[in-house]
Amino acid sequence: MRKFKLLAILLPVALASLALVSLWQPYAGFAGETFVDIPARTSSWEIGRLLAQSGVIRWRWQFWLARALKPGVKLHYGEYRFQQPASTWAVFDRLARGDVFYYSLTVPEGANMFDIAAAVEQLGLMRAEEFLREARDPTLIRDLAPRAPTLEGYLFPDTYRLSRHTTARELCRQMTRRFRQVWASLQTNADVHETVTLASLIEKETALPHERPLVASVFLNRLRRGMPLECDPTAIYAALLEERYRGVLYRSDLESKQRYNTYQHPGLPPGPIANPGLDAIKAALNPARTDYLYFVALPDGSGAHQFSRDLASHQRAVARYRRGQKANQRAKSPG
Repeated sequence: MRKFKLLAILLPVALASLALVSLWQPYAGFAGETFVDIPARTSSWEIGRLLAQSGVIRWRWQFWLARALKPGVKLHYGEYRFQQPASTWAVFDRLARGDVFYYSLTVPEGANMFDIAAAVEQLGLMRAEEFLREARDPTLIRDLAPRAPTLEGYLFPDTYRLSRHTTARELCRQMTRRFRQVWASLQTNADVHETVTLASLIEKETALPHERPLVASVFLNRLRRGMPLECDPTAIYAALLEERYRGVLYRSDLESKQRYNTYQHPGLPPGPIANPGLDAIKAALNPARTDYLYFVALPDGSGAHQFSRDLASHQRAVARYRRGQKANQRAKSPG
C-alpha cells in the first residue's frame, strides 16, 4: 500500500519533469520551412494549436505550459517563419520578442515604378503587373497633387518591411504615406507636382549632392527662356511607357512625340519620371543661382558634369567628352 502511495506521488512529479524537459528539446515536424500566421487577439490556446498543426512544436500543450510559466509576457502577433528545429522555449521567446517575418524592400533614390515592380516580383510577393496597375492609379495622392497622372514620383525611396500578405495597394499606400511625411517636413507652399517632377529630372541626371542645385538651375533657366529641357532621362521614360526601351537611347527615342519626351515638348513633362529622394526635392526647392544653360558628363567616369553658359562652350565640352570616351574605349580594348 505504501508503494502505491509513493508511486502516486512520484508519477505526477516524473510526468511534470518530463513535460518541463520537453520544452527545451528542439523539434521540427516540417521540411524546409513553414510559416505560421498568428492573427491579432489569438488566444494562447489557439496559438499552441497553430504551432503544433504546422509542426513547429510536437504537442500543443507544450506552448500552453510555457505560457503558464510566463503568464505576464506579452506575445506579438504576425507571421513567423520557421526554418530549423527549435525548442518550445525558443519558439515562445520569438513570439515574446516579436521576431515577425518580413521581406525587406529597398527602393533607391531615382527608382521608377517599373524598377519597383521588378523588385517586388523578384521577392516573390506579387506580379510586377499587379504593382504597376496600382501605381498607375493616382487616387492615393490626388488630394495633395491633383495633376499627378500616376503615383510616379510619390513612391518615396526608403526601405519597407512587407509580409507575404502585403498587397500592391497596401505597398503603394505605405510609400505615398512616407512621401507625405517627407513633404510635410519641408514646410513649403511650393506646388507639389511641379516640384516633384523637376526633382525627378534632377535625381536622374546626377548622383552627386553638390551638383543637384546646379542641375536644378540649368533646368529652371531653360524653362524661363522657353528652351526645351532636352533631358535624356525623359526620353528614356517615354520609351519605357511605350514598352520600346532597348537599354540604349537611340535617335528614334529622341524624336518620339510621346508627351514625356522633353526633346520634342517644351516645359516639364506631365509628371515625374522617377521617385526622387529628399536631397533632389530640396534642390528643386532651392536651386543654385547661375546662368548655366547646359551640362554634359565629364569623361573621367566620376559622374561629375561640365556646366556651360552658352552653346559654344557646351559644344566644346561635348567634344571633350566624346574624345575622352573614345580614349577610354581604346584603353579597354585588348591588344
